[in-house]
Amino acid sequence: MKTKKYDAIVLSSQGEKEILAQFVNLLKTAPLPSEELLSNLGLFLTSKNLSRLLFFYEIYKKIIHVHGIIVEFGVRWGQTLSLMSALRGLFEPFNRHRKIVGFDTFKGFKGVDKKDGTRSKCVDGSFSLPSGYEDYLDKVLAKQEALNPMSHLKRYELMKGDAIKTVPAYFKKHPETIISLAVFDFDIYKPTKVALRTIMPNLCRGSILVFDELCDDIFPGETMALKETLGLKHSKIERFPMTSRISYIEIK
Repeated sequence: MKTKKYDAIVLSSQGEKEILAQFVNLLKTAPLPSEELLSNLGLFLTSKNLSRLLFFYEIYKKIIHVHGIIVEFGVRWGQTLSLMSALRGLFEPFNRHRKIVGFDTFKGFKGVDKKDGTRSKCVDGSFSLPSGYEDYLDKVLAKQEALNPMSHLKRYELMKGDAIKTVPAYFKKHPETIISLAVFDFDIYKPTKVALRTIMPNLCRGSILVFDELCDDIFPGETMALKETLGLKHSKIERFPMTSRISYIEIK
């Protein structure tokens, strides 16, 4: 089911949606004192949301000994970027080379193609964000960094614009870049294919590629992009038991 509000695609049953709505209301009306709110966010974690956090916790452990930056293709609200920053602060707070770079239009999909199918009912502009959201996210990421060592060095970057242009431009400007982790969450074919093709020379043995929509009949474009670049025959696509949706490939 595709909802109108921010184009969310919800597959929950009606009963689950009603319970989730009640859960959200409990969060909004929480009587917790403001100084204890952040330290008690686990109170509102569902098993589904927790599974995603655990997935990236396991993924980050895989790249600790791999040199290079972290990139996310398709940032949206920015939760994964913030999580990566927190994990960096936990595992390697003094690694100045572990830069985190996020690419997004911040205006929704750009370049929806026939290879993306019709099941998602998405068009250019779907999944758009409130105007100026990237400025809000920049403030969040800055505060995330400020709570960890080396806060005088900015170790994140938000690249706004059409990824078909911004991704090649970024790696042309930064030929020294090695990628330890690339997270693909564009959902659609064209920008995913461009990003995959662009970063290939920047990968090394041990680099991890994470995908959010592989083998997904609602968003087939991501799989099509992978088939046409790395291919499936020689790609071992793995997953963790706590998450059904997200998968990853480790470059051998």
